[in-house]
Amino acid sequence: MTHAINRAEVEKIVRSVVLERIGNSKAPPRTLRVDASARHMHLCKEDLEKLFGPGVELEPYRPLYQPGNYAAKQTVTLVGPRSRLISNLRVLGPLRDRSQIELAFTDIIMLGIENVPVRISGDIDGTPGCIVMGPKGVIELKEGVIRAAIHVHMNPADAEFYGVKHKDVMKLRVGGAAGITFDRVHVRVDPTVLLNVHMDTDEANACGLHLAKEFELFK
Repeated sequence: MTHAINRAEVEKIVRSVVLERIGNSKAPPRTLRVDASARHMHLCKEDLEKLFGPGVELEPYRPLYQPGNYAAKQTVTLVGPRSRLISNLRVLGPLRDRSQIELAFTDIIMLGIENVPVRISGDIDGTPGCIVMGPKGVIELKEGVIRAAIHVHMNPADAEFYGVKHKDVMKLRVGGAAGITFDRVHVRVDPTVLLNVHMDTDEANACGLHLAKEFELFK
């Protein structure tokens, strides 16, 4: 029985042949890293001081893969409808212009917040809000709760290699026993970043990310 070659396989073969013909003059980018991004919060300066006290600064707890980003020592508690809670939600630094909360779908169900959209980080207009508790105060966000869209950070050289530009959408194939292809991986190009896909914990569990060893990013 003849095996039908899908488009991803065709593109992979063509890319390999082209690179061989031109003598690999276009070097491949860094090794693709795929990470699960657990639920977290980004804070603006005003909300940080309301929750943790005037003059407080974010205290780095551990660095993240992307340069300049870190998990802070500070954590908060989210309060959803009917007083459902998520405690010890990690704050990530550095500070943002606007506060936002990034949750997986199971987190949203647990909190009981309705109509939470899938958005790129920072795109929070018209999203639901919730109550946030800190050790020194409480804030009520009017908006800012999102399901973070799966996305890939890449620098301009990586984008040239893959033939994409900022805000394009790609596909990611994760191999393994629970192999799966994600169809809408949003491209975020920035000269300061490392090649890195971020997915939420629900998506990571669905594809068995902790066991996966084969990843392919393609248009």
